[in-house]
Amino acid sequence: MTESTHKLHLQEKIGYSMGDAAANLVWRGALAFLAVFYTDTFGIPALAVGVLLLIVRLSDGITDIIMGMVADRTTSRWGKFRPWVLFSAPVLGAFMVLTFTTPDIGPTAKLVWAYVTYVGLTLAYTANNVPYSALMGVMTPSNVERTNLSAWRFAGAFSGGFLVMVGTPLLVEQFGAGNDQLGYRYTMYLFAAILVVMLVITFAATKERVLPPQERTGGLRKDLLDLTKNLPYLLIPLAAISLFFYYRNLWSGAVFVVVIAAAVLFVRRLIRTPESETSDTKRDLADLFSNVPWMILIVIGFLFMMFNGVKIGATAYYFDHYIGDQVAAGDYFGWLPDWLASGQGVLLSAYFASVLVISIIGALCTGFLAKLVGTKNLFIMSLFLGGLILCPIYFLGPTQIYALFILGISSEFFAAIMPTLFFSMLGDCADYSEWKKKRRATGLVYSAGTFINKTGGGFAGALILMVLAAYGYDGMDETTIAGATVGMKALMSWIPSTFAFVGAAVMLFYPLNDTRMKQIESELVARRQG
Repeated sequence: MTESTHKLHLQEKIGYSMGDAAANLVWRGALAFLAVFYTDTFGIPALAVGVLLLIVRLSDGITDIIMGMVADRTTSRWGKFRPWVLFSAPVLGAFMVLTFTTPDIGPTAKLVWAYVTYVGLTLAYTANNVPYSALMGVMTPSNVERTNLSAWRFAGAFSGGFLVMVGTPLLVEQFGAGNDQLGYRYTMYLFAAILVVMLVITFAATKERVLPPQERTGGLRKDLLDLTKNLPYLLIPLAAISLFFYYRNLWSGAVFVVVIAAAVLFVRRLIRTPESETSDTKRDLADLFSNVPWMILIVIGFLFMMFNGVKIGATAYYFDHYIGDQVAAGDYFGWLPDWLASGQGVLLSAYFASVLVISIIGALCTGFLAKLVGTKNLFIMSLFLGGLILCPIYFLGPTQIYALFILGISSEFFAAIMPTLFFSMLGDCADYSEWKKKRRATGLVYSAGTFINKTGGGFAGALILMVLAAYGYDGMDETTIAGATVGMKALMSWIPSTFAFVGAAVMLFYPLNDTRMKQIESELVARRQG
């Protein structure tokens, strides 16, 4: 069997999928519930939460890049990436509990606690998930197998999401018995224990097979010091984007244009510098920024993360405040027992359950559909159709539950295909870099992918809270809710759809189709064997 026809065993695919099931106990839980937990349970103002989410996500994106370089330079008898999956697991579980713990302290101390615990959670998640994502790129050299592995990964991811998004409202009610602070804490105890067990299984079930074609000449310490010298070139553009995002006026727009132009000039200069005059770190960055397929894919990743992040993050607000007490789960699900039919969180749990079941199906169908219409075409279709189906939700009334479920489920089928293809195609970009530059930095390629996803998630969370704040929303003041329901409807419909439509247009320029990837893969196999 040659490398190009390498097949992964079923147990290895399932074992790998456990890792993202565990990660999504954090990712889906934080994305779906953390904002509403901070505003409605912990009592932090919505605008302060929006700033918190954006700042932490942007800084977390920088640590993703650092973690990618650290993982690329890790050497152990277990490989480069698997040790990080194992040893970060208990730390991630501990911070998951602390983030949803609510000490009885003053307003300023609450905000400090939220920053410290959320930063700790994101750092632990980075140390775990960046190496986990990169692991996909070295388990098999076959791009077809990577697509299949990515399908299993996101089937696991959505299964973990199913557990946390469906279980959280119900478990909070059961454990808390009216005390949401206590309910959240005990719920996270349970999820943290499950998370650690799943990550141990992933470590034991997987194997690294693809080795980089070059050895690093510098040590890890030297490379990290070199990276810190270049971090301002990453941080300053992000700061400019954040300024423009928040203020949206002439001066912030001018700063944004000037900073981005300067960053482009720096990148062009870095790419043109002869390899003999650069360090390993700068060469890795130059390879990354000259990788056109990767650059396009990063833009796509940000856009579909905004699409997914906005609609998921707005769902709890939509059900809690727009639908609210006007309907009960028993009105639409008559088979439910009385103790469930009247629960406020049951309808929300039923919606999350529905969209996550279809997400698992969508992820598992991705490999088949990609063979049928092509990877690039499937991505374009998913972005366009996923956005189009979501738009009519804006016109639904609070009692049109069946229509909401049908539209939400249909859109989510296509939304599930997006990350499945994205992370598989990051492996294609790593292959492209090796084919063109004869260098491979799998961890950096995937870390930049998770970086842009987190950045998108940070902007999505901030956008939700900024829209709600613009309508006067205050989670601790019932009188402000009715006026903010228009914003909640927009956040569930045309706002996320806009990002999907733009993403579909950008995807037209992606150059790595299936035919090109077969050529690259066969040439890499011949080169490695030679």
